[in-house]
Amino acid sequence: MKCSYYQNKQCLSCQWIAKSYDEQIADKQQLLADKLRSFNIKSVLPPVTSPEKAFRNKAKMAVLGTVERPILGIMTDGVPIDLCDCPLYSSTMSSTLYQVKDLIKQLQLVPYNINRKKGELKFIILTQADNQFMLRIVLRSEKERDKITKAIDHIQETLPQLSVISINIQPEHAAILEGEQEFILTSQQQLSVQLNHVPLFIQTGSFFQTNTAVASQLYATAQHWLAPLAIHSIWDLFCGVGGFGLHCITPERQLTGIEINPQAIACAKRSANLLNYEKITFQSLDATQFSLSEGQPKPELVLVNPPRRGLGSELAIYLQQMSPNYILYSSCNLHSLATDLTYFTNYTIERVQLFDMFPHTEHMEILVLLKTTKELFR
Repeated sequence: MKCSYYQNKQCLSCQWIAKSYDEQIADKQQLLADKLRSFNIKSVLPPVTSPEKAFRNKAKMAVLGTVERPILGIMTDGVPIDLCDCPLYSSTMSSTLYQVKDLIKQLQLVPYNINRKKGELKFIILTQADNQFMLRIVLRSEKERDKITKAIDHIQETLPQLSVISINIQPEHAAILEGEQEFILTSQQQLSVQLNHVPLFIQTGSFFQTNTAVASQLYATAQHWLAPLAIHSIWDLFCGVGGFGLHCITPERQLTGIEINPQAIACAKRSANLLNYEKITFQSLDATQFSLSEGQPKPELVLVNPPRRGLGSELAIYLQQMSPNYILYSSCNLHSLATDLTYFTNYTIERVQLFDMFPHTEHMEILVLLKTTKELFR
């Protein structure tokens, strides 16, 4: 893929973009093989590829420049670079970003200057689900909140694709993306997206995979791997908006989803209500604290999709001791995955598959199915 930003050294985020896509996939598969070589893996499946362009469903843009000429992008060597035409975004994403720049000018929202500590508008976070968008406006303070709130009808008339609009307050004088305060300005609070006939929802602050096409294949693969297994009870730890668990549930299976983010849990509960399964529970709790708490019945399957840091030793050791029949591990960090797998000495690795969630970089999503070597309980 050709990218003028990379060729002009304005944005080097896609470190592997100079390689052909076939080379990227081959190199990632080799990285995976090298890192997991010491493990006895029964089956390494072919990688699942991504579109090379227009696959990213989220734009996180610093607001630079001036109120008359706002720039949405990054700072490179002290120069603001506008990334609205980034080829990772769809055409509708790019056109919406340009409309957001016009909106900034109309509302006279002054971009924040981190050196001078002046201005109000820090970041724009734009998330796409089909042709609908969620716009999060990150401000330094509540100074401009009323102005934006009063203009909300006009904003939605001008940009009808903005189904959800919110203001986030981030008062720190640092390049921290978002703060704790969030004000949703629209009557609609969640974006809806359907993957493999499963309705999912995205809310401000909730995690959702940034590559919708590959996420759809990831969830479908998890569903396919687990379908023939005799599983009646599931823990879905770090469940996010419920993508994995809701794909793997059946009327006979009991699902407990755990996620610390309450916005994500609200989304997961809404999906569960639509699917009308009776044996689903979603709770906003810390995954490690939940797992280690006394009195929890042992599940037959534990689904885990932790952040980049991985499970951590405490949770990994506990899962090894608890020894559910199966563990399905989805990881976005090959290094922390390899570390966590060393704890599961009572398991065989049945399958591993690479999903190219992040083209043009060394990053990847990896799905691993582990099966206990202990006698399966009934």
